[in-house]
Amino acid sequence: MFDNNTINRFQQLETPFYYYDLDVLRKTLEACSNASAKYGFHVHYAMKANFNPKVLDMIKSYGFGADCVSGNEVKAAIEHGFGKEKVVFAGVGKSDKEINLALDADIFCFNAESVQELIIINDLAKAKSKIAKIAIRINPNVDAHTHHFITTGLEENKFGINTWQLPDVADALRACPNLQFLGIHFHIGSQITDMEVYRSLCIRVNEIQDWFTDRGFDVKLLNTGGGLGVDYHNPDTNGISDFESYFKVFKNFLNVKPGQEVHFELGRALVAQSAALISRVLYVKNGIKKNFLVLDAGMTELIRPMLYQAYHQIENLSQTSEVRDQRLEGNEKFESLEKDQSHISHLTSHISHYDVVGPICESTDCFRKDVEMPQSYRGDLIAIRTTGAYGEVMASQYNLRDIVGSVYSE
Repeated sequence: MFDNNTINRFQQLETPFYYYDLDVLRKTLEACSNASAKYGFHVHYAMKANFNPKVLDMIKSYGFGADCVSGNEVKAAIEHGFGKEKVVFAGVGKSDKEINLALDADIFCFNAESVQELIIINDLAKAKSKIAKIAIRINPNVDAHTHHFITTGLEENKFGINTWQLPDVADALRACPNLQFLGIHFHIGSQITDMEVYRSLCIRVNEIQDWFTDRGFDVKLLNTGGGLGVDYHNPDTNGISDFESYFKVFKNFLNVKPGQEVHFELGRALVAQSAALISRVLYVKNGIKKNFLVLDAGMTELIRPMLYQAYHQIENLSQTSEVRDQRLEGNEKFESLEKDQSHISHLTSHISHYDVVGPICESTDCFRKDVEMPQSYRGDLIAIRTTGAYGEVMASQYNLRDIVGSVYSE
């Protein structure tokens, strides 16, 4: 992701910013598109992961649909060329305004998450003389074995309709003439890397679709959500998620009946590895027990580590061997020392441990503790990797900070 020309380019730019490697994004989208096409699966991009305009334009160019969780996401998807026939609208708390916006846009499907929501959508659709297409988001009580803050498929979670409520769902669907039942929808969590979890999901989907079929409902659509994880520890050697194995699980274990469509809602796996947060060291604070690198980026630019202890690889771009050599060649201080190699090695190759922190007035404003990296100095460029998902989109202006900008590969 970072060659010398790219790092030299960063030296001229004001930090912090998000850097998008569009070639990484392109290769990831191609891998997902090719793997899903083998089985005729439909992929919707989960817009909450990243709605950077250039990112959206590239995703749309691969023919993916859009999975939205707000009215503004529905609006943005359509404005960026995602066809309305490929837009789905999920979310546990859709407002009347948002539902009306989606009805006016004639989107493909609402993923409804409560019996009360079904009644509300029906009433709003009736007022517009429209028929709203509906999939029922069901909580399958499948443990995603991921961080409890990003688990969504257990009975303790706020999302979806629990299976014991299905008789009420059936009654509501029969009583709502302005709803068209399409199928069933599931989403059990995020950052899932164990394919056995998806096998368990398939078993539950098969059971639940049989429940609807036995009661006379025509299940045209199976939407299994997303949640496929990425490798945060090895972004260079394992930069593309295993889409082949992911889709193959559903091919092998999902009971797809003739004429049924299978839909997915992938976000993180498509965009996470395509971006890095680039920052500079403002201060180095060395102490007896702790050494701190204070960056000009903080939780206002990337909140994931502070929100649920998420891991990100952190690299000092200014202390790579090639960049150090370039800096030393043009440094008069080292020329005056006649480029004493032993002295240079002592100054530049020492390994230290740092708590990498931001400038925000919060003790939780820490990206990682005890990070091993080359001895670092004020002005060094720092890359926080795998930040293309839930990075830029969650930026805030806390402390009246400027909103972070974006830079793209050339």
